[in-house]
Parts: sequence; C-alpha cells; structure tokens
Amino acid sequence: MTASSALKTDRYELTMLEAALRDGTAARPSVFELFSRRLSGGRRFGVVAGTGRLLSLLRDFRFGDDELRYLRDEKVVDAPTLRHLEAYRFAGSIRGYREGELYFPGSPILTVEGTFADAVILETLALSVLNHDSAVATAASRMSIAAGERPLAEMGSRRAAEDSAVAAARAAFIAGFGATSNLEAGRTWGIPTMGTAAHSWTLLHDSEEDAFRAQIAALGTDTTLLVDTYDIRQGVETAIRVAGTGLGGVRIDSGDLPIVAGAVRQQLDELGATGTRITVTSDLDEYAIASLAASPVDAYGVGTSVVTGSGYPTASMVYKLVARQGSDGGWVAVAKASQDKASKGGRKAAFRIVSDGVAQSETVVVSDGFEDLDSPAAHPDGRALQVSFVDGGEIDTAFEGPAGTLAAREHHLRVREELPVRALALSKSDPAIPTVYLDAD
Repeated sequence: MTASSALKTDRYELTMLEAALRDGTAARPSVFELFSRRLSGGRRFGVVAGTGRLLSLLRDFRFGDDELRYLRDEKVVDAPTLRHLEAYRFAGSIRGYREGELYFPGSPILTVEGTFADAVILETLALSVLNHDSAVATAASRMSIAAGERPLAEMGSRRAAEDSAVAAARAAFIAGFGATSNLEAGRTWGIPTMGTAAHSWTLLHDSEEDAFRAQIAALGTDTTLLVDTYDIRQGVETAIRVAGTGLGGVRIDSGDLPIVAGAVRQQLDELGATGTRITVTSDLDEYAIASLAASPVDAYGVGTSVVTGSGYPTASMVYKLVARQGSDGGWVAVAKASQDKASKGGRKAAFRIVSDGVAQSETVVVSDGFEDLDSPAAHPDGRALQVSFVDGGEIDTAFEGPAGTLAAREHHLRVREELPVRALALSKSDPAIPTVYLDAD
C-alpha cells in the first residue's frame, strides 16, 4: 500500500481548515499562487523542478485510518474536521510552469484553484517539494552551463537525507546532469546510473596494483580507475601498466585540479593512452567547473554542492492566497502588504516575450477574476508559460514518472537556449530579464 503524504503538512494548515469549516468560509472559491519574490543568491534565473513529484504526492494525499487516528489522539482538529478529512480528495485545478522551465521574481510558478478547504492544506507539501527541487535544479543548471559539452554526473547522495538524495538526483538530471550515482533515482525516475570504486577499494588491497587488477578483471578495461589514493603520478603509471593504453578513464579526487589534470593528461599521452578520459570530482561547484574550462578534463562528478543548491538550499518560494470569491459572488484580488513581503493579488497568466530567439521579459497579466484572462487582449505576443496539471481533481499523468522527468529535461535544455548571454555569467546580479505586470482590461 502506498504511504500517505497527507501528514507532510504543517499543523496550522489543518487548524485553519477547522476554523474555516466552523465559520462557513471553507467552501469559498479561492486561488492560491506559488511564486518567489526574489532569486536566491543574486542568481540570474531559476529553474522549476519538483512538479512531477508533487503531482504523484498529491495522488497519495489521503487521510486514512492511521492519519486520522493520530490527528484525533493528538487533538489536532475536532470531530467535524476529521470527518471532512476522511473524505478529502483534491477536487480543484492546478496549472503552472512546466517542469524545467525558467522562472524569475514574481513568476506564477503554480496556481492552485478550488475551495479554500481544498487548496489551503496543500501549501506545505507544495513548498517543501518545489523549494528543494528548484534550488537543486537552479544550481545544477549553472553547473551544466559552466561545463559546456562535458558530461556531468551527480554523486551527492551521502551529503543529503535519503529521500532528498533521490529528489536531488532527479532535479539535477532535469537541469542538465547526465547521470547519477543513486540507484533508487535510476529505478524510480529512469536516470542513467554510474559508479566504479572509492578509495576504500584501493585501501582494501595489499597494493594499488592489486586493486587495479581486480577492478579490471571485474569491470573490464573501459572502467575508470581512481588514481589519487597514494601518489597520483605513480597511480597513473600503474593504471596504464595494468590496463594498457585502452583504459577507459582515470578519476582525480584531490589536489589543485587544473594543475593536476594538465599533468595527468601529459603523462597519459606520453604513455600512449591518448584516449583515456579524465574525470575530476573533489568538492566541485559551478565556479570550480568554470575554472577548469581550459583544462584537459573530460567529465565532472559533483556531490555536496549540487544536492545543497550550491550554498542556497531553498528557492525561497511562498504560497499565497491571491484571489477569492466575495460574499456577493464577485471575485476579489487579495494580497499581503507587509514590508519586504508584499505579494501581488489577482489571478495571473504568464508569457515569455522572445525576440530573435532571445528572451526579453517575463510578462504577467493580472486579473481580479477569471474571465478576463480568456480574452484576446490578455494574451500578449509571447510564449505561454502555463500548462494544466490537474483539472477537476484529475491529474495529467504525462508529467509524472520517468517519461515526465525526461520531458522536463528536454524542455529545460530547449528553453535555456532563450537566455540572453548575460544570464550565463556566474556572478551575482539582477535577474536576466525583467518581470512586467499588465492588467487585464
């Protein structure tokens, strides 16, 4: 039986629900929006990731006997609310940016429409998934851009919680990484897996040569040998002597990588192993990868930095009520006005304005109600950014599973080509394109 995701929720979601059931506002039609007020770390763009995972978790958002018993025993909510939760099935609609899409400050990444009772309790789950996965994907995309045509492998499972590691591998794959070391990510999401041996393998044997011979016997000469357990130069010499000049690759996990990589390339070529690839690891981030652009490196393995968002482990997204139906049946735009935390009310439609293949702006059309966004005037000349994920409670399965993950990766690599050149720089700066708001008339 699939585990319920319903209690991956902050308590205040359910206490608000209880109060709304009491005062009669629970059934009030509402629009919630997930967005980010700013890009973390002065980055120039963000990458949406986690939507496919969220949809699958939404399917399992059910309050079964175990969940209801816990809520009753802990006196979290009253009996009428428990009865409501027992029958809960999200019956509203969700639309938003495709997974892999770029986002900017104010982008309406996800719009959840339904009754207040339907939508409010999804806040914590939606934010926990998209904040984590989008932070990883944004960092991974920057690394992918820095790496250019050289392949990247995600290998950070040991630096993250067990479930977060799988989610991070998926987000990194969407944003341009080609493989992961995590087998569960491979099984669940269809991501190619890789991995050969760690330093412990070499240390297990009586000599480095014995370790290399055993690895070659098990995996063949196309394997990658880790050559820096002891002396790198001696390790390279031993590797080629054991495997021959057809050795697939060597991995370097320490030292001043630009200098070491150059020396290893020269040594390999002198030994006749001109086709042996060099993979580097060793605490890489986007800046270290960029510094290796001129070095004779063939591939990168990234761990800690990618699974932690390269110093920014959250995308700082929020989930806010932006419109609701008033007592008179009309729609009312609502917004938070707190200093530094203000939001913009109204239901929104978003478009990427592109000229000669280059993104110029993020245009967001704002309406108090629903009907205005369907008028021709509400659609500027740009690429529509939002798609439907859930309609009347029915989830579009095309965005889930391995197929949805691969589609998100392909979409990201395609739309990334629209970025202006200034967006590719790694230094802190303003967003690469401005967000422009238009009122729907």
